[in-house]
Amino acid sequence: MTDEKLDQILKQALAPEINDREIRVRRRRKGKMRKFGKIGKAAAAAVAVAVIGTFGLGYFNPALAAKIPLIGKIFEKVEDDIIYSGDYTDKGTVLTNEDHAGNLDTSDYSVSDKGITLTASEVYCDGYSVFLTVNIEAEDADFTHIPEHYTGMNVADNRTAAGFYIDGTWSVDGNSPEMLENTFEGEVIDSHTFAGMLKVNLAEKATGSGELNLNVNGLGYDDDRMLDGEEISASHWTDGSWNIVIPFEVNGTDVKTIEVGEKKGNITLDNVVVSPYQVIVHATTPGEQRELTDDRREKLLSKDPDMTDAEMLELLGWSYEPCYTICFNQDGEMLYPDTEMAGRAGFAVQGKEIKTLQIFIFDNLDDWAQMEQEGIGSSIADRAVIAKEIHVE
Repeated sequence: MTDEKLDQILKQALAPEINDREIRVRRRRKGKMRKFGKIGKAAAAAVAVAVIGTFGLGYFNPALAAKIPLIGKIFEKVEDDIIYSGDYTDKGTVLTNEDHAGNLDTSDYSVSDKGITLTASEVYCDGYSVFLTVNIEAEDADFTHIPEHYTGMNVADNRTAAGFYIDGTWSVDGNSPEMLENTFEGEVIDSHTFAGMLKVNLAEKATGSGELNLNVNGLGYDDDRMLDGEEISASHWTDGSWNIVIPFEVNGTDVKTIEVGEKKGNITLDNVVVSPYQVIVHATTPGEQRELTDDRREKLLSKDPDMTDAEMLELLGWSYEPCYTICFNQDGEMLYPDTEMAGRAGFAVQGKEIKTLQIFIFDNLDDWAQMEQEGIGSSIADRAVIAKEIHVE
C-alpha cells in the first residue's frame, strides 16, 4: 500500500480530522509494531495510537493499588476495552493469585530482569489462539504517559486501551519459535503497573493441553510527552530476558466450526470458526502449499533473525496469493478485522450477537477498503470473489 493510500484511510478512520504530523506518527508506529497486510478504517483505528493522552484513565493511587488483588483477575479488569473483548468469566485458567499485601501464591509464572517484573496471570485457549493476561511492574518507570488507542469499530464507540510493546519469540510444545508480533493491550494501573492481554494465534489447531513458551527479550512503551519527536515508537525500551512456560487447556465451550468448501475463481472458502471472542475465516489461494522444515527455517533465521514464516515463504516463492476478507453479522454490523495472514482472517466479536455471518472475500485491496468504509450495503459487494452467508445458529 502506498503512503498516500494509508494517509487517506487514516484520515477517514479517525475523527475529528487529524493533521499530517499525527499521520506520520501513526505510520512510523505501524512499522514498529510489525503490523502487515491490509489497513482499513477499523484496523487503522486499532494500530494507530490516538493522540488522546491520558484523559479519564482514573489511575489508582499506588499505595491503594497494592492493597487490591489484581493478578489473577486481569481478564476482569481489561475485558471491556481490549480489541478481543468479552466476558472471560469461567473461561480462563488462573495461573497466579495475589493477596491484599501483593504476595503471589506461586513464583512459577513471574520473572524479573532489568528492574521489570513480568507475571503471567490467566490463560485461555479456544484451540486457535492463546489469550494470556500479564502484569508488568517497573519501579523506575512512569506508565501514566502511555497513550491509548481506539479499540472499537468507530471512534464514537469511546473504547480505548493502552499498549505495551513486546519483542521476542513464542512456541508451543517445542515447535519452531515464531516471532512475537503483537502487543500487550490493556490498562495502566498506576505509575509502575500495567495489566494487559496478549493474543497469540496458533499455526495449527490445538486439542487437549499444551505449553506456551514465551521468550521475551524486549519490552517498551510510548510516551505522550514525546508526540512531537521524529520517532516516538517504544521511546521507553528495555532489552532483557523474561522467559515463562505457560500450561494451557483447550476450552472448546461455545466454539463452532462450520465447514464450507466453496471455491470460486482462485479462492476457496474452507471453513469458518466462531468462538466466544473471535471469528476466523480459513481460505486458501493458489500457491505451493509446502511447509518449512526446521533446518530450512534455521538457515533463513541465521541470515535474518527477525524474518517471519510468511516472509520466508515469500522469499522461497511458496507464498499464497493475497485475499482480503470482510465479515458482518446478521444485523449488518461489521466485525473488527485483525491482521490477515495467508489462509486465515481473524475478526473480534466484541460482544456482538453472532447468528448469521455475511462473508465477502476480495482479491483486490481497494475493493475491500471501499466496502469496509461503506458497509454491507456497498455497491462494491458484487465484486467479491466469494460472497457467502453462513448460519451459525
